[in-house]
Amino acid sequence: MKRLMLILIVLCLFVPANFAANPEPVLGENGMVASRSMIASQVGAEIMRQGGNAVDAAVATGFALAVTYPSAGNLGGGGFMVMRLADGSVKTLDFRETAPAAASRDMYLDEKGDPIKGQSTKSRKASGVPGSVDGLIEALEKHGTLPLAKVIAPAVKLAEEGFELSPDLARQFKRQLRFMKDYPASMAQFSKGGEPFVAGDRFKQTDLAKTLKLIAEKGRDGFYKGKTADLIVAEMKRGNGLISARDLAEYRSVWRDPIKGDYRGYQIWSMPPPSSGGVLLVQMLNMLEPHDIRAMGFGSAAAVHLMIEAERRAYADRAEYLGDTDFVKVPLAKLTDKAYAIQRMADYQVDKASDSEAIGAGKVVKESRETTHYSVIDAKGNAVAVTTTLNWGYGNRIVVEGAGFLLNNEMDDFSVKADTPNTYGLLGRVANEIQPKKRMLSSMSPTIVTQDDEVVLVTGSPGGSTIITTVFQVIVNTIDHEMKVNDAVGLPRFHHQWKPDRIIFEPWCFSPDTHKLLEGMGHKDLVKARWKLGDANTIRVVDGVFQGMADPRNDGGAAGF
Repeated sequence: MKRLMLILIVLCLFVPANFAANPEPVLGENGMVASRSMIASQVGAEIMRQGGNAVDAAVATGFALAVTYPSAGNLGGGGFMVMRLADGSVKTLDFRETAPAAASRDMYLDEKGDPIKGQSTKSRKASGVPGSVDGLIEALEKHGTLPLAKVIAPAVKLAEEGFELSPDLARQFKRQLRFMKDYPASMAQFSKGGEPFVAGDRFKQTDLAKTLKLIAEKGRDGFYKGKTADLIVAEMKRGNGLISARDLAEYRSVWRDPIKGDYRGYQIWSMPPPSSGGVLLVQMLNMLEPHDIRAMGFGSAAAVHLMIEAERRAYADRAEYLGDTDFVKVPLAKLTDKAYAIQRMADYQVDKASDSEAIGAGKVVKESRETTHYSVIDAKGNAVAVTTTLNWGYGNRIVVEGAGFLLNNEMDDFSVKADTPNTYGLLGRVANEIQPKKRMLSSMSPTIVTQDDEVVLVTGSPGGSTIITTVFQVIVNTIDHEMKVNDAVGLPRFHHQWKPDRIIFEPWCFSPDTHKLLEGMGHKDLVKARWKLGDANTIRVVDGVFQGMADPRNDGGAAGF
């Protein structure tokens, strides 16, 4: 007996901390924010303490993240917002970047028609027209209650006076310096005269503070026109960038109809295209609904196999049909229809993996890893899910000289060439080809779950192509496996995206038996992830109490009251 206890103790010592015992959520009844930065979460919570609603808090948190989490929090990127308002209505705001007017379908191909390495990711030409500033201001003006100057003031103060660098951020900055060495403004901002910052250093961003002050004073014109716009255009001219003053002046975020699904008595509200997240999320849940996944058991080979087969089919449809609905006709009603889900799963076998080469897209009648997600809720009945990104961590690593913020490299999310994988291995075709003013397809999936007209869950994640499967698993863990929020978010995850035909899984995700059974079914290439799958900063509501959960995989925090 003593020997058995000793063995169990030794095994526990080798289980990663984030999976060994997931921390308890933060509780609150009046307001809650969960984000990748505890400082930013505290900013949002304080705005609600001062009388603001969840939209005010979401905007304040967004601007604060641009200061305290520059890897993905941003002024120079874009994103999506899902909000469920106190009157029960659900709105979705698309502030995704757009292709510059000078962009063209084959702009990243050489004379042989092959992609030019690095052009869509590591150059000024990789940047789309930023949407974050317009989106945050638009949300505030339509559904917030406080003036812009008040909600942006904490971000200005953090940029101007600085904040103490955590070990995580200091490590991040150090890793990025080798990519920034050719960009003086980037080196000036993220190093001390070329030497790395260390944990505990005070990190000030004077140029970024000036840009934030202009936005506070002049609104969107403080960014899309005047001095800041001039600095962006000048940065484009230093390389081969395409963003013009006219592109900036004409940028507008767009209100769109949400994607809505019903799953086992719950309502799923998520983003429509140009996000593929909402469509695929509802599609995969529809494929699961006829099956008793709870009875199969969490982590069982049967449950994992079923979920992978749903993911395989949904991602195949993504490659064929999804794109910016302002430019292409996307069969949204068909793709999210329960009957179509049954049709797609007609060849599903409970004991055999499908072949991705044979699956292809369904037949319809035509009709980042470095992103960041945060969730907000207030006692008035407002809830907001926001996912925002520069695409890669720190975007293309180019800071706009004099303006203090990083440029995105979102143009890589277009289909540079049909059936050619992007950074995340995702394929695309005509629906997502480059066109001027078009928004590139995304996997960002900010999502709100309701039941009986009450908010149950506010969630989302970064993670490039793994965003959708992360949100999918958080919802299945919550609804089917009836997990508490800390386990629904914290337990290990897996991912399949049709092509490449492989399963990526986090450590301790599969038992040896499950691993062996999956291989026996014919699942190919079970690969242990070299990175963490997602960062699902989530809020669960139970009996009127807000449970804020920052994903234990990373630094971050929830703040409530």
